[in-house]
Amino acid sequence: LRSRGIAVVIPEKSDTIAARERRGRRGGRPPKLDADLYRGRNIVERSFALAKQWRALATRYDKLAITYRAAVTLCAILTWLRQLGDTP
Repeated sequence: LRSRGIAVVIPEKSDTIAARERRGRRGGRPPKLDADLYRGRNIVERSFALAKQWRALATRYDKLAITYRAAVTLCAILTWLRQLGDTP
């Protein structure tokens, strides 16, 4: 990732850190985590997880693209309304 200029978005696993430290100097530098990108990625992943709870969206039963798009829009609206319902 470092050679291609790609920012690290997922934190390292504890076993990866331990393996790198065991190797000493040959283990290399730890990647620098961009916490802001990680927060944004987490929000997107949680949004997709909510959408996947709709079985029709997860499996794409609809034949027409317009019907699928309508289901995605309906899912987004209901999720948004659910979030708004919690605010005072």
